[in-house]
Amino acid sequence: MLIGEYKHTIDTKKRLSLPAKFRKELGKKVIITRGLDNCLFIYPRAEWERTLSLRFKNMSVGQSDTRGFNRFIFAGAVDINIDSLGRILIPDFLKGFAGLKNKVVFIGVNDRVEIWDEHNWEIYRKKIEKEADVLAERLGDMGML
Repeated sequence: MLIGEYKHTIDTKKRLSLPAKFRKELGKKVIITRGLDNCLFIYPRAEWERTLSLRFKNMSVGQSDTRGFNRFIFAGAVDINIDSLGRILIPDFLKGFAGLKNKVVFIGVNDRVEIWDEHNWEIYRKKIEKEADVLAERLGDMGML
């Protein structure tokens, strides 16, 4: 399980070191794609193939919103090799989407890692922290907590 929050900096060659705690679970190849809330999602290659692609494969192409979301996720996805020092090179179009500048935050979220611009993460984190009780109640009403 991928958990935790880690701050890192994009180096002068536009490389980003993955947190050591995530490297083993992510493996040597990952899929990076556009995420929700203007962050990036990183999936271990095996998880992407086993779970995510199968989940989306079974969605109806007759639904406009399903087609749009599939395009959003898959068109923005890139296969990335992690180098021997645990670094990745994020394509410019994905950095632009997530507004990544120099300082980023890696967030472990169960089966994926999210990459956030540090400033955007601080704003989002504070918002979610204020709403945690309300979110818990909603999840409780749905039988999830």
